[in-house]
Amino acid sequence: MKLGDVLAYLFLAVTWGFSFLVLLEVTRAFGWVGAVTFRAFVASTTLLAVAAVTGRKLDFGAGWRPLVVVGATTVAGQLIGLSFATPRIGTATTAILVAAIPLFSMIIGKLWGIECITPRSLVGLVFGFVGIVLLVGFPAVPVTGSFVLGCVSALLGSFSAAFGSSYASRHLRAVGSWEVTIGSFLSGGLLTLPLLLAVPVPTPPRPVDYMHLLLLGSVMSALNYVLYFRLVSTIGATRTISVEFAVTIVAVLAGALLLREPLSAVQIIGAVIVVSGCTLVLGLVPWKARPRARA
Repeated sequence: MKLGDVLAYLFLAVTWGFSFLVLLEVTRAFGWVGAVTFRAFVASTTLLAVAAVTGRKLDFGAGWRPLVVVGATTVAGQLIGLSFATPRIGTATTAILVAAIPLFSMIIGKLWGIECITPRSLVGLVFGFVGIVLLVGFPAVPVTGSFVLGCVSALLGSFSAAFGSSYASRHLRAVGSWEVTIGSFLSGGLLTLPLLLAVPVPTPPRPVDYMHLLLLGSVMSALNYVLYFRLVSTIGATRTISVEFAVTIVAVLAGALLLREPLSAVQIIGAVIVVSGCTLVLGLVPWKARPRARA
């Protein structure tokens, strides 16, 4: 990768890792639906304002249908899953489950005929499944209905993210990262807006809550997704998705050190297994196939 791609990759890892802490505060203040809806509108509005001030020309000639698909999955589906899960299972466990995105991406790629499941990938998928079972089945906290529901929500959000990233790589590779980010967040916010009727904002937010929302929407969403979709177009979806490993490490350390979130020994083993499986799926570990014997 070029130096610019490496710096963007590291920036995503750090900011998205700490975004789980900010997301927790925003969800408490605005509710799990409001956290997604307002975050999406802040992100799209921020980029539209910056584009207008700087005179940047935006081209939405590719049409809105693919942008709505990405908005429904990468934005609405993923962020609702994470916003619902984080208060119930903690930032560390949520971040570890998010690391399963490359596993889902490989399966989706195989179904679409754009990925080939090699023996290494198959081993990685098995590792990932086993690791997720250990994470969900042996937590450091009591296994309640709320905990299980949170884990399912995080996994559904991860699947939505994998689907949206694969779809964007397939159908929006020629579209600029600004247009993809603005279109997906705007459509994602509009899709989740009606849900506020069922899950309204719990209490009047404080000024600090609006600051957290602005940080989450403008920096950790708008700027980050511009960088993310640019990396998808330059280094590919699979390599870009691998940033989730670094995000998981940062988020787990932040949750453990700043929030004192507990993780059982079995969960730590499960996290290592999940990351190991993903490295195999992404081809980050050398794998030499045994040569066939001659007849």
